[in-house]
Amino acid sequence: MKRAFLLLLLIFFALPAVFGQKMPVIAVLPFEATGGRVSAEDASRVSSQVVAELNSWGTLSVFQTEAGAEYIVRGTLTRVGNEFILSAMTLDAKTKKRLNDSVEKASSIAGLSIFSFCSNLVQNVPLPNYLLGTWQSSINMPDGPVVCIVEFKSDRTAKVERYDTWEHKKNNSLRYEGYGTGKYSYAGFFVRRTLTISSKQIQADALTGFNLTLEETLPEQTAVNIGSLAIQFNADRSSFEIINGSLPCGRNYDGPSVYPSAYIGFTQFTKIK
Repeated sequence: MKRAFLLLLLIFFALPAVFGQKMPVIAVLPFEATGGRVSAEDASRVSSQVVAELNSWGTLSVFQTEAGAEYIVRGTLTRVGNEFILSAMTLDAKTKKRLNDSVEKASSIAGLSIFSFCSNLVQNVPLPNYLLGTWQSSINMPDGPVVCIVEFKSDRTAKVERYDTWEHKKNNSLRYEGYGTGKYSYAGFFVRRTLTISSKQIQADALTGFNLTLEETLPEQTAVNIGSLAIQFNADRSSFEIINGSLPCGRNYDGPSVYPSAYIGFTQFTKIK
């Protein structure tokens, strides 16, 4: 019985390492009203909105006191003419080094973009990166699957273990098993949020981009440079879908009998390790 209890304890404490990443602890101190043209109540209300916004992401532990915080946010609300100005800085709690500044302006307090303000505020705070690991995507074609396997590393580099490219023309198909290296960007909040991308509103959990240099591929895919890709994770972050584009991997010249689209790209990825 004692051994079983110890085993349960080991499993319990291992779960965060397996299924999650450490969330930074950030203290948002009450914002100050400056300049005499905004009230303390207005500043307090905006400060509460910032706290609620950051809490909604699920990637930060947010407090309103400095005790135990790794990062500290200090902000002010002021008014110049007919314009409200919300500004803040993010500091490293130990070194007091300034990491980020954020400023939002609007003709009314309600017009201030709290989401944009918070996004700028934590640019250099190490939010959990749910892309870390190795992911695979497969597209079933008439002559076999087209496969992509890529490892996303913590230093924002990518190792492309496999990147198939495929072309179908006049009843003939051509396939190469490519590989390569590159870099990626990741801005993730892990909350289903409506974002405006290229004038379209899209619900996403994160934004990412890729700059890949590939070998042994079709000429069109020797370099894959694409940004502002919106992705959605499933509940346990074991798979994701690119919802406003794809990683291109080939072309079909012969109509929907071969593949329903003229261009082929990887969109659905599953975590394999």
